[in-house]
Amino acid sequence: MTEALSGIIASVQIVAIVMVAVIVILYILTIIWVVRDAPLRGVSAAKWGIIALIPFIGAIIYSALRPPMLLSDREEQEMDYLLRQRELMKYGECGRCGYPVQDDYVMCPNCGSQLKNVCSHCEHPLNPEWSVCPYCCTKVRNRSKARGAAHQHESSSADIDGSSE
Repeated sequence: MTEALSGIIASVQIVAIVMVAVIVILYILTIIWVVRDAPLRGVSAAKWGIIALIPFIGAIIYSALRPPMLLSDREEQEMDYLLRQRELMKYGECGRCGYPVQDDYVMCPNCGSQLKNVCSHCEHPLNPEWSVCPYCCTKVRNRSKARGAAHQHESSSADIDGSSE
């Protein structure tokens, strides 16, 4: 019976030694993981390595307080943000409805308001303040002035017609 008991004690000792060895290996691996992961996230590997020396609690503290993104992911996200900002800068806004419009739009696709004049000779879109087309050197007739002149002409014609009756 003592032989059976000594065999069980030996087995328990072996299991205990294996468990302690596994725990020590996990402890060492967590320290290595913290020291290797910290620089990838842009924090001090030495500082977090010292904190990770606290058995298991150090790795838990690191996991809770480490930056959520890798440094390379953060840089990629910033570049993506800047690229999107640059793309948005290609667009303007409609003065009437605020809809995003591209630089070469002549009319707003949302509300239909005229954004630019069109050259009568080369058909290029022109800014409203331009008096000459920079593409073909044709003088530009401002449509708002032309409409105002046409409206004045119609009203003066109506006055003339009304006075002759």
